[in-house]
Amino acid sequence: MRSAPKTLLLSLIFTLGAAAAQAHTGLPEGGFASGFTHPILGWDHVIAMVAVGLWGAFLGAPAIWALPVVFPMVMAVGGALGILGVPLPAVETGIALSGVVLGLLVAFAVRAPLWVAGMIVGVFAVFHGHAHGTELPQAANPLAYGIGFVIATGLLHLVGIGFGFLTASPAGRIAVRGIGVLIAAMGGAYLAGIA
Repeated sequence: MRSAPKTLLLSLIFTLGAAAAQAHTGLPEGGFASGFTHPILGWDHVIAMVAVGLWGAFLGAPAIWALPVVFPMVMAVGGALGILGVPLPAVETGIALSGVVLGLLVAFAVRAPLWVAGMIVGVFAVFHGHAHGTELPQAANPLAYGIGFVIATGLLHLVGIGFGFLTASPAGRIAVRGIGVLIAAMGGAYLAGIA
């Protein structure tokens, strides 16, 4: 059992450090597989969605479960805006900022009331959803594509929650806060256009 935290940490490092495919290529998308891989292969999505689970773990119940529910629900609203062609300025900037802000919230173990945490997560979810939604109309099977990216989003939140359970120990809290620093740095690199 002692190797479980090490295995989790290595898994996260490999997940976050994997070469990122550009998630927003503008190319036509397919069905479920395309929707599922869209958030997983776009590290800008990965870091934010994992950070939601990590921050929820720091905040404890009910945030540990509420934030990963708020994100996909509001993401669906952003997705609908994208499908309808409603313009949303600075979508990629909003996605990059989500990594920076959520990473810093984890790094500094910021304690926020549930409604504030929900608002922060929801604002960023709109940008992630809009990015998915603008590509959805091009999908060969829009329903399967949508189901794929919602499931992948949920799994990334679960990864964050899993690592968040490390906060039960002092060493684990330090490790999770370190992951927050890494997430914020990756978001900053994306924001600066160097990643």
